[in-house]
Amino acid sequence: MHKDGRVDVVVVYKIDRLSRSLMDFAKLVEVFDRRGVTFVSVTQSFNTTTSMGRLTLNILLSFAQFEREVIGERIRDKFAASRARGMWMGGHPPLGYDVKDRKLVVNEAEATVVQMVFERFLKVGSATVLVRELAADGMTTKRGKPIDKGFLYKLLNNRVYVGDAVHKGVAHPGEHTAIIGRDLWSKVHAIIQQSPRIRAANTRAQAPALLKGILFGADGRAMTPTHARKGGRLYRYYVAAGLLKADTPPGVVRRAPAAELEAAVVDQLRGLLRAPELVVGTWRSARPEIEALSESEVREALLSLDPVWDELFPTEQARILQLLVERVDVHPDRLDLQLRVDGLQTLVADLRAGKPERRAA
Repeated sequence: MHKDGRVDVVVVYKIDRLSRSLMDFAKLVEVFDRRGVTFVSVTQSFNTTTSMGRLTLNILLSFAQFEREVIGERIRDKFAASRARGMWMGGHPPLGYDVKDRKLVVNEAEATVVQMVFERFLKVGSATVLVRELAADGMTTKRGKPIDKGFLYKLLNNRVYVGDAVHKGVAHPGEHTAIIGRDLWSKVHAIIQQSPRIRAANTRAQAPALLKGILFGADGRAMTPTHARKGGRLYRYYVAAGLLKADTPPGVVRRAPAAELEAAVVDQLRGLLRAPELVVGTWRSARPEIEALSESEVREALLSLDPVWDELFPTEQARILQLLVERVDVHPDRLDLQLRVDGLQTLVADLRAGKPERRAA
């Protein structure tokens, strides 16, 4: 606006209404002078064209800046003193609390959720896994937003939940009631303080071995899950129990990468789910006495499972695979699956009840 020459005069009630910073005001006055703009204070008389007038202006501005800084210091001191007494100093209340009469009071329904989050983190030890589970359960923040890792860590590190009022990193006993006990807090933070790399490795190591207990080699020898770490990465395998490299018989697989083997078995199983006639036929011939379960129910349940397979948690995928597959025999050129018809009834009941747990979308 100044560059266009459309401003002639800037009028304020007092000079500190324009700025209480001496440096900022000096820059503004320089711009005014360069553009030929007159600066006028209604309640203060000074002439910036003389040296005495400019001195008067600088003195007035110095006092204005001093007044601003003193007010700021008093407010900060008052805030710190109130926090030291454990008072709630405003802002959005955390999940688990409401504000009444300028004090934090426990919201019982939300407090139960907070306790559940701390206990589940202690159990799973992984923010990534817990966020996925909480999102699948439909849990949201106090404002109704989806849970993410940032919110989860903020919740787990908020000392309000153990009854503290924190100011600039210093904790003071708060006036409000604690939701989380000190013992649970300490256990959770012992996990948080671990290296992220260690916690990530533990999470991967806890991933279920989908074929544990049902995988066998061509010679009938059981193959068990194992893993190794190289260069900070985790590699999973299935190995034939007690079989050394030197005495591996021809046509017998001694060791196979777990991810590839599991993917191949899952592909075969999902192929059966897309065309469940074979499974239904197997069930009909093996268990004709089960009258509580009709062929149509089995067929519809299996058809509904395949589209949502990728949304299921690994633990749920492993449970379903163990229900449907009796054993898997590994050959160098193929995999042979034997179906477990006994588990169909349990699986169909779970599917009808919507029980399989899904990941967050």
